[in-house]
Amino acid sequence: MTKILSYLLTPIYFAFFGLVLVIFHPIQWVCLNVFGYNAHKRSVSILNWFLMRCTHILGTRYTFINKQKIPEDVPLVIVTNHQSMYDIPPLVWYMRKHHPKFVSKKELGKGIPSVSFNLRHGGSILIDRKDGKQALLEIAKLGRYIEKCNRSAVIFPEGTRSRDGRPKPFKPMGIKTLLKKAPSALIVPISINNSWKLLRYGKFPMGLGAHLIFEVHEPIENKGNLDELIAKTETAVKKGIHV
Repeated sequence: MTKILSYLLTPIYFAFFGLVLVIFHPIQWVCLNVFGYNAHKRSVSILNWFLMRCTHILGTRYTFINKQKIPEDVPLVIVTNHQSMYDIPPLVWYMRKHHPKFVSKKELGKGIPSVSFNLRHGGSILIDRKDGKQALLEIAKLGRYIEKCNRSAVIFPEGTRSRDGRPKPFKPMGIKTLLKKAPSALIVPISINNSWKLLRYGKFPMGLGAHLIFEVHEPIENKGNLDELIAKTETAVKKGIHV
């Protein structure tokens, strides 16, 4: 019965989701080209708030747990597990004070209204996962950017999404590069639970009634041995994942 209901609600969800993306594409363009970075950044935050609201059609709920006092005047390297593309709007919205930028695959840089525009012009980077040298050069560029501007880089070090919520081993090179290029950054581990359930049946229909939970853990100073820092970060992220 739940899956039958999902077949009925998913087209409605996709219609609203697509409408939001189409509406915000010209809004972003105007904000960036007429009013500059800050206006564009606010438009992206609001876009992601609306994208979250669209998922309420599917009975989706969000809980964002952040008991940490994270300063706004230092760069951050936000390290989190990755379960679906629905991880991203809550990270953008709830961490908006820290100007999150993403390490994304290059395929997302074209063809998607609003999303592709923001990835190309909002400070995020696009990497070729088949070209390790290009990827590390882009990640290094992002590290220098957040160090200079006191912004945050979001990285999913598993490399690919977990289809069942079970975490995969971290690939350390991307995090290492960010930490080297942003030596004053704080590492902020975040655990994500249940976003994979939105795609439990695949791309269609959508899963219903998912309760997405994000938990921000105590920041870790970027000091000492990088391998030990990454291991500590991975432990913090995975400890908060409940499968």
